[in-house]
Parts: sequence; C-alpha cells; structure tokens
Amino acid sequence: MRVLVVSCHPDDAELSCGGTVLRYTQRGDHVTICHVANGNMGHVLIMPDELREIRAEEARNAGRMLGATRVISLDVDDLYLNANDMGVVRALTEVIREANPDVILTHDPNDYMKDHVEVSRLAFDASFSATVPHFASGPHINRFIPIFYMDTLAGVNFQPEQYVDITDTLEQKLNALECHESQIKWMRDHDHIDFPDMLRTCARYRGYQCGVRYAEGFKQCMVYPRVTAARLLP
Repeated sequence: MRVLVVSCHPDDAELSCGGTVLRYTQRGDHVTICHVANGNMGHVLIMPDELREIRAEEARNAGRMLGATRVISLDVDDLYLNANDMGVVRALTEVIREANPDVILTHDPNDYMKDHVEVSRLAFDASFSATVPHFASGPHINRFIPIFYMDTLAGVNFQPEQYVDITDTLEQKLNALECHESQIKWMRDHDHIDFPDMLRTCARYRGYQCGVRYAEGFKQCMVYPRVTAARLLP
C-alpha cells in the first residue's frame, strides 16, 4: 500500500499519526510524509531562518525513525498558509501524483489553528486537482483518493470513527517525536507542556474507547466518490 501523510508543521505527523505510520511501515507499506509549512515561527528565541533549517533536519530524522520512504517540505512559512494559493495547490498536486497514494492522512477541518485548517483544505483540493489531466505536471491520477482525518490536539471535539491499535508502536512514536527537540524541549522548559506525556494519555484514552491499550483515532472524509468500504488503516 502507498500512504501519503499531508501534515502542517514538521512535528505534526509524529503527533497525530506516528503510531499508525509505524504500523504501515512495519508491514512494508510505502509512506510519504509531506509537511506543507516549514515551522519557522515555532520558537521565541530561535529566529525564523535558523529555525527553518533546524526543523527540516528534525523532520528528516523523525521520518527515518518512523520508516518513512520520503519526507518532503513545501516550505511555506508559518501563518502564511492559504488554501486558495494556487502555487501551493499545484505543488501539493504534484506531490500527490508522484506519491500516487491509496490513502491520504491529513488534519481535521476543525483543528485548533488556521494553518492546520488550511492544510486540511489543501489536501482535499489538491487530491481532486491530481485527477485533472491538464492541471500541473506529471501524469494525472484516474481515481479519487480516500482521505482520513487525524485526531485533533488533545482530542478536543473529535470523535473517531476508526481506530488503529498502536500498543506496539507507541514508544517508538514518542521517540520519533523527541527528534523535534526545538519544539519538545522548549515546550517542556518554558511552557510546562509535556507533549509526549499528553500523547501517551490521549492514546490511552482512545485505547479505552476501542478495547486496546493505546490507539490513534481517525475519521473518514465522507464525500462522494472518496468513500470506500475497504479497510485502509493498518
């Protein structure tokens, strides 16, 4: 199976679906992770140009730990994401065509910040554009790709419809998240937020909901003709 994760910032894939990505890669599936934003505004002390480079390296290291086939950045500055920017739509369309995924994982349309919401819309629109022969470059895809929305931060206002058992991959997911030191260490030291602890707690709660120890939750994009009866989550 070919999987494309379209996430906003360089740590969002690890935060929202890292355990699921590991389930895919451990069974031999090909996973491409595409970060639309470069995360350059994600620190108080480190300036944007320097942080952009740091976060790109952190994302590559985390992607290797998850077993991703490829980690890509569209390199849009934080807070400048706009789902109506046709240049970004074109760039993501070309990524989708190259990855040729069987399923796309992306942010929920009602996530907690504008950049995440814009990426959700971009993934929806670009995956449609990927089917249009005369838009962008590369061979078009002659089918509509199912989309699954990832859990929101802390699971607020999100009721999963499908679950993935990540009991065996949680620790490795958290280790991959720790690669994003510029974010995790800063949040611990200065904002007193322990993201790995939060994720463990949320995964335990999702696990209670579906009868396993730890889980990640997803919702399917229920729009014709993307709906499928096939089980596309691992």
